[in-house]
Formats: sequence, C-alpha cells, structure tokens
Amino acid sequence: MVKGINTKLAYIVLPLSLVFGYLMYTYVLGNPANFENGDPNGEPLKGNILGTIYKGGLLVIPLLSFQFISLVYIIERYLSLRLSRGKGDLRTFVQKVKDALAADDYEKIVQLSDQQRGAVGSVVRTGMEVFLRRKAASQVDQKDVYLIQKELEETTQLEVSELTTNMFILGTVAQISTLIGLLGTVTGMIQAFAALARVGEPDPVGLAGGISQALVTTALGITVAAFTIVFYNSFNNQIERITYTIDEVCFSIIHSLKIKFFVD
Repeated sequence: MVKGINTKLAYIVLPLSLVFGYLMYTYVLGNPANFENGDPNGEPLKGNILGTIYKGGLLVIPLLSFQFISLVYIIERYLSLRLSRGKGDLRTFVQKVKDALAADDYEKIVQLSDQQRGAVGSVVRTGMEVFLRRKAASQVDQKDVYLIQKELEETTQLEVSELTTNMFILGTVAQISTLIGLLGTVTGMIQAFAALARVGEPDPVGLAGGISQALVTTALGITVAAFTIVFYNSFNNQIERITYTIDEVCFSIIHSLKIKFFVD
C-alpha cells in the first residue's frame, strides 16, 4: 500500500471519475436542449450555463473527473475524521484523564478511553493497558515507564498515519485542476489567434470559440481547485487539533508516571 493513500478506494474512484467526466460532458453538458437549434456545435442558449461549460472543449472532461474525485475523497475524509475525533469533546476528555492521573485511578482512564474512542482514545487506552500489565506483574520502574512511552509513540504514529490518509490526493487534485485550467487558457488562445490570423477575413466563430474555451476552462479549473482547497485546509486543521490533543495527553501520562515512580 502506498503511504498516505487508500489504494483500494483509488482503484474504484479513478476509473469511475473518467466515466463520470465523459458522461457528464457528452450527455449533460452536450445535451442538444442546451443549444440553439438543438446543435451542440452551435451557440449555447442565452444564459444556459451547461451549454457554456460544454464550449470549454475536451479539457472539461478531466476537470469534471477531478471534481468527482474531490467530492468522493472529501466525503471519505469527513467521515473518517469524524470517527477519529471520537464521541466526546477532546478537551473534556484530556481534563478527565489528567484528573484520573492525579487520583491514581488508572482503570478509570481505560474506561474513559473506551467511552471516547477515536484516535485519542485508542492511543491512551493502548498506553494504559501496557502500564496496568506491567504494574500487575511487578513494581513499575524506569524501564517500564520508557516502555510505555515507546508504546504511546508508536501508536501515535499509526493513528497520525491514518489521519493523513488520502490527504495527498486532495492536494494533488487542487494543484492539477489549476494547471489544466491554465492549459485550457493557452490552447484556447492559440485557437483564437489562429482564427484571427487566417488569410482573408478572420474567422469570428473560431475566434469566439477559442476565447470561450480559454475562459471556461480557466474558470472551471479555478472553481474545482478552490472548492478542494477549502476542504483540504479544513481537514488539515482538524488533523492538527487531534494530533495536538494526542501529544498533550501522552505528555501528561508520561510526566505523571515519571514523577510518581521517581524516574529521572
């Protein structure tokens, strides 16, 4: 599995996105009802957005595909991060863990973790289970505390890796959508200048078509990129908050154990 990407989902989404882009472009945007005299090669009806987007040319297909990919992974990340946050408020959970540490009520911390669930609850529960096993087997010493610290760090790395899964795809979609929009601008202007430079009378239809392609693909590319970036930044902010909470509660646990068991 490629780090940071759910490959199973990608194998499904990528082919579907291409099919979606083609079908949308051909049968929805290119519907004859969107054009004067029912001719997709003609001018779109006045105020008809679908017909206008169709005039962006074939580059509209990958942009629609990227919009599909963006929507799928936005939904996937939203649901995944919602589960990772757990059931309760993270600040409240951290405070309850600190209170339980102060009271030496380690079993309660495990119960709180089971109730909280999510990434933070999973990390805390794993660390406390190791601690309780070591405590039941023998007197906790410096070696045991460092063992617990290592367990917390390893579990944290696994959880953070899960949090950032597929974020790479959203970032890539935002970047490439902008580039495709710029490519549409270039190809559209090439077409427009070619129509303008023809021997004899310039071709007004070709000129208008080139300018239309340039503007439509640019606008669509920026729209897809902006839409994706908004959610990408929002998800990154959520990941940072969850990661910070994990670091805070792990520090509290290790700091408390080191003080209580006289570890320098």
